[in-house]
Amino acid sequence: MCAEYATFGLAPAMRAGGVRTDGGYQVHRDFLDFVVDGRPLLFRLSDLDAVSPLASDVPPAIFTAQVRSLLLESPAPLPGGRYVVYGCPECEDLACGAVTAVIRQDGEDVVWADFAWQTGETADLALDGYHGIGPFRFRGAEYRTALNTLLNGSAPDPRPRVLLIGSRAAVLGKLAAALRTIKIGADIARDAHRVPAEELRGYAAVAFGQDTAERERAAVLRTFERAGVPVARVDGLAPVVPLLVAQIEQALDRGPAGRRRLTALTTGAGHAEIEVTSPCRVTLTAYRVDRLSRTHTRDLLDDVLQPGRHRIALDPRAVRGRSFLVARTATGVLAAAVTR
Repeated sequence: MCAEYATFGLAPAMRAGGVRTDGGYQVHRDFLDFVVDGRPLLFRLSDLDAVSPLASDVPPAIFTAQVRSLLLESPAPLPGGRYVVYGCPECEDLACGAVTAVIRQDGEDVVWADFAWQTGETADLALDGYHGIGPFRFRGAEYRTALNTLLNGSAPDPRPRVLLIGSRAAVLGKLAAALRTIKIGADIARDAHRVPAEELRGYAAVAFGQDTAERERAAVLRTFERAGVPVARVDGLAPVVPLLVAQIEQALDRGPAGRRRLTALTTGAGHAEIEVTSPCRVTLTAYRVDRLSRTHTRDLLDDVLQPGRHRIALDPRAVRGRSFLVARTATGVLAAAVTR
């Protein structure tokens, strides 16, 4: 029995999509994470690529059903009073693995306990239990208020859309195709002054190609301002699709800055510095554009890092000339130009 109370809340989060170095794709997912005692619950699971059931791209009826399930208004979907807390970001198949927990009412309180990794109908707590997590006792009023808010029109926004501005049709076409593949809507335009205000409201970010002059960028941003639409600005670092996708994912991250796992990527003479706030798997990839405009890609890091700031030595051959780095965790991505 857990005697002390934990606080319960919800916060926007995302599973960062992207273009892998092997040519594959990773789907973008926006969802609401559970915040326990001021910290995202997902961050307690050091190397887990998963999303909560409260995802923005599921149909409204399914989203509502998930909320009502967490409110204990319907029977538990799994034996033993177990509920899926985090599942596969690519599909809804329990066989892929999910974090489950027993959720029960105890008087006015709600208790989450017996967290486990589950791939079948039943969970083996001795073998697959998360013994260092929970149990958590939430005040019923706080718990229900947070979830009931989602039933009152505060569900997360639908999948994001990005407006691509530039004149290099080939690059923009490839970028738009990549974004759509990872479930981010993308439209291409030369400018935005003819786009109706109601359509502008559908965009979460505007990305500019390197060929777009600053006065043209300013004009596009003024169009959004006149329409009363806050939009994230992305200035493309180079015509490299995986790099541009990473920049756009970085701009689309709506999670509170204080609750992000990957918080910094900087470069210096022969090294990069990465900062994380909780144990997590981090990958670091270098993109180099040579004098013939060919792109060279090198994976530099794939490891679980502990909280803090980490200095990573860079192979000079991987970052000579015009080079860029992309650091990625399951929940976030940062891109930066290599400085000399």
